[in-house]
Formats: sequence, C-alpha cells, structure tokens
Amino acid sequence: MRGVIVTADDFGLHARVNEAVVLAHRDGVLSAASLMVGAPAAHGAIACARELPDLRVGLHIVLADGHATLAPSTIPDLVDRQGRFGSSMARDGLRFFSLPHVRAQLAAEIRAQFEAFAATGLALDHVNAHKHFHLHPTVLALILEIGRDFGMRAMRLPNELHGSILLRPWIALAKARMERAGIDHNDHVAGLRLTGRMDEAAFLSVLREPPGGVLEIYCHPASMGRGALTSSMRGYRHSDELAALRSPAVAAAIVATGAMQGGFADVFGHAVRQPTRVSA
Repeated sequence: MRGVIVTADDFGLHARVNEAVVLAHRDGVLSAASLMVGAPAAHGAIACARELPDLRVGLHIVLADGHATLAPSTIPDLVDRQGRFGSSMARDGLRFFSLPHVRAQLAAEIRAQFEAFAATGLALDHVNAHKHFHLHPTVLALILEIGRDFGMRAMRLPNELHGSILLRPWIALAKARMERAGIDHNDHVAGLRLTGRMDEAAFLSVLREPPGGVLEIYCHPASMGRGALTSSMRGYRHSDELAALRSPAVAAAIVATGAMQGGFADVFGHAVRQPTRVSA
C-alpha cells in the first residue's frame, strides 16, 4: 500500500469536533481534517489548525444539511431564510442539473467557500463535499473548474472498500473526470459504510488486509457532550471514533502496513505552504 490518510470530516461544525481533532492529531493517528468554512465553530477550527502545522486541512464543501457561506438573499434557491441548505439531495441534485439559474447560484456558493478557505491562510490539502455531494456530475464539474483558481491539487474519491455496486458508475465517472483535470485522489476510502461507527474494531478490520494504492480512512470524531451534534447525527458514536484515533493498536496497525502517512500533500508529494499566523 502506498499511503494511508486518516481524515476527520466536519471540522468546524462544533467546538466538540474541534477539540477532538486536536486530541486525535496530537495524541493519535489523525493526519488531516476537512473544514466546513460556514459552520458555527469554523473560526475556532481555524485557530486550532494554525497551532497544528502538521495537520493537513482541506475544504469540506457544504451543499446539503448545513450552513451556506453567502447570504440567503444571494442564493435564495439553495437555502432557507436562515441560510441553511436542505437535506433532500435527490431533489436538489435534479435542480442543479436542470435549472441554469440554480446552477449559477450553486457556482457562486462553491466559489465563496473556496474564497473563505483561502482567506484563512491555511494550505489547501484536499477538497471533498459534505455527504459526498461531489459525486453529482454538476457539482463535481463546478468544483473542478473553480478549484483550479485556488490551487486545488487533490480530492477524495468515495470509492468505499466493498461498497455499493450502485455507486460504481458514479465513482468511475468522478475518477475519470478528476484524472482528466490532473487532480490526485485516493484509490479507496473506508468510513462510508460505517459512518459514525468507525471505532477501533472497524479501523483494525480495514487495516488487517489493506488495499493497494492510497487509502483514506475518514471519520467524525467529537469529544463527549450532551445531545447529538445535528439531527442527522443521532446515533453517531463520536467518542468511540475519537478513542479509535488515539488507540495504540490502531497506530501500530497503520505502521505495520509500511505505507506513507500524512495528508494528500504528503502522500502525493505536493509542496506544503505553512499556515499564515495572524496576530490578535
């Protein structure tokens, strides 16, 4: 196996997520995090990332079940009056494809999220989308087009180990488009089938027989707290995922693969620009 990338999604969603990212990176195997630039705790996540120069940070583009970056009046066909995207991805995906005025708002919001990430001064390690909406051909085409302006070099390919056969045509299309655009990507992911349940046993199961190429293992860690982080995360075992990221057994299993560890920039040999420190 060439490389292992261990990523935390939803960085910036909540202070509990930010705390978990810091702990899992400093004391465990977490090598990357995907930042939601419009989320409630994004500023805290950015501050954490500036203190962790070896943590590779990417852009987690939110187009469903989360907060937009632009004002609702700018993208009224995408969000409600509070600036939140809906959760009906099938309906929205059809609108993205078929309605030019909706597609124009979508492009504006994607660009705004890239701009917000660039404004942090953090190096852009990778790009992916919340709930893997970048498998949608229209969304992917816009990310590939707009991402060029912001130095995007790598994206997540949600090619789950032993994943659904129904997703294979979409994954093959996404892979071909990324490669035509010169965008590096992982070969496999682990974390989709067990979303919210990537505990120590799940990590060790994946690493027992690792696939060839580059494997990205992604999860959703958070520190202990009361209640679900969002309504769609009821049942997520965030603290179990954090424990797995800090597990000596998991760390030993990754070392045993002999694969390179780090973010996309490390595995694919991209130059890494150090984060810009902003004085208070």
